[in-house]
Amino acid sequence: MPPHTSEYSVVDCEGITRYSRRRCVPAKRHLDFDGLDKSVKRRRSFGFSEAAETPEQKERSIESIIAAVERLSTEPRLVSDGSRENMLPTILGKHKDLNAITPETMSRVLEGAFRDSIDQLTVIDCRYPYEFEGGHIKGAVNLYTKQAIDEFIHNSATSSEKNHVLIFHCEFSSERGPKMYRHLRSLDRELNIDSYPKLNFPEIYLLEGGYKAFYETQSNHCLPQSYTPMLQKDHSENLRHFRVKSKSWAAGDNPRQRSRAHGKQTKLCF
Repeated sequence: MPPHTSEYSVVDCEGITRYSRRRCVPAKRHLDFDGLDKSVKRRRSFGFSEAAETPEQKERSIESIIAAVERLSTEPRLVSDGSRENMLPTILGKHKDLNAITPETMSRVLEGAFRDSIDQLTVIDCRYPYEFEGGHIKGAVNLYTKQAIDEFIHNSATSSEKNHVLIFHCEFSSERGPKMYRHLRSLDRELNIDSYPKLNFPEIYLLEGGYKAFYETQSNHCLPQSYTPMLQKDHSENLRHFRVKSKSWAAGDNPRQRSRAHGKQTKLCF
């Protein structure tokens, strides 16, 4: 079954007056030393990109990587490629290595408060399809397997000149959402292994408290305006089915072999 999407899926935000950001508690920066290590090793290997570099160029490349890591470690407000600050106010959530936002901030984003800062927005709902169909954030796309995340990142056009923000969540944003957030970040590092810390999606957030917390206070942004828990008794068979399917896709996942993306995405213009 392909991932479910709402009729809005990708949000296009341009030309709106700047909304002043309030100061916030920055999330603790979790450095991707694995990505750094792989990038340095790749640059030192006998790969095709290495052959064209002079010793001076190699040294400058490694120095630029080290400088980027140092900057990311000392400036927690920076996005994950160090190019600029996060556009949204963050909080210190349960997952301290991930940028978390409140339901109130999510609501402000949907209402256009950050249109001048966000060119495109994709809300990624990592719950199972029956949960998604029972109520979801307007504009969300339903990606609940690693395979779907793989296809999304490989089929999404990105540009360094535009800011495409991703916001992940699941029911409580305690397991499935954070897992897919980290998986996409890992894939992004792999795709840009030769140009660390460059990323296709440097600005990603986790909706703290998940759909449940959002629905409790911001149900006007939900479609339909309802909430279907994962453990709802009426969906016990669906739960078993999608758990097995998610595990089987994860076990057979090969990030180097991707197929065409699931689902259809359209733009919502404010």
